[in-house]
Amino acid sequence: MIVALALLLQGATAVPAALRDLPHGLVLTDTLWSQALGTRKELVVYLPPSYARTPNRRFPVAYYLHGLGGRETDWTRHGELHLVMDSLAATGAPEMIIVMPDGDDGWYTTWNTLPAYDECRRNPPARESADAYCVPWPHYDDYVAHDVVQFVDRKYRTEARRARRAVAGLSMGGYGAVTLALEYPDVFTAAASHSGVLSPLYRGPHPFDGHPLWALSGSDLETAYGRLWSRTWPALGRDTASWWARDPGRRLDRLIAKHGKQPVPALFADVGTEDALFVDQSRAFRWAVERDGVPIEYHEWPGQHDFTYWRAHVGESLAWLASRIAR
Repeated sequence: MIVALALLLQGATAVPAALRDLPHGLVLTDTLWSQALGTRKELVVYLPPSYARTPNRRFPVAYYLHGLGGRETDWTRHGELHLVMDSLAATGAPEMIIVMPDGDDGWYTTWNTLPAYDECRRNPPARESADAYCVPWPHYDDYVAHDVVQFVDRKYRTEARRARRAVAGLSMGGYGAVTLALEYPDVFTAAASHSGVLSPLYRGPHPFDGHPLWALSGSDLETAYGRLWSRTWPALGRDTASWWARDPGRRLDRLIAKHGKQPVPALFADVGTEDALFVDQSRAFRWAVERDGVPIEYHEWPGQHDFTYWRAHVGESLAWLASRIAR
């Protein structure tokens, strides 16, 4: 069973006073209408310290996606991303706008099934209201890559072009970041994954031995995902064919086969060495990327599938993305 996905939203540790005394960016909540989802959604926006002081300046944008069971406030409330960005800016790193959309439990894909919308509204998850969580049209990929991006480019002073736009995420959001960048290479120039679900059909040995084995049937997948199956199959499907269609490695193969390597986004992935199955999923994805002759910035550090790990390492992805979209 994929237990790592169940380790959701652990509490934040105290932030050193030195970080709190730095010049701060502005964290705000905004709303947009999503045509792709057929509803209004909230998003959290971080505007860097110099945004208000330099009214003629435009900024690159990084989109940070939350994990399964999370919401748009996770990266600031639990991951302290805004404080890490303040710290990086104070040391002279390039500033960026950071946008954190609400992805529900949508896997950042167009679902394989239509949701039971009326039932969702009658019985939304305890952590969110029906208005915040339930959508009639689950096109979560178009929602992020089109609706959210276009809204942000219209409302904020962005550099509205691919070369100045990236996407990142944790767990389900790591899956979303990589698949969105590979599916919309005209929108995103780089993608970063923290502890991502990057090889969702992986059923091979632990530790990964360089010879990946994959789920052979829907029942294999149901067994692997256990009690999380009900929060997975509506988006990804019940059979291996629908999962392979959404697999990050296969999406990379298709992109290269159609357009060559030139439009392939820059890729970053990290994972905790104690992260149960996801360390092997990340290794299998790295194997698939390098098999295709594509470079990837890859790291393993001590840690598990929790915000202790993500807080400790979000600075690496932020700095890496800034080096690509804010140069």
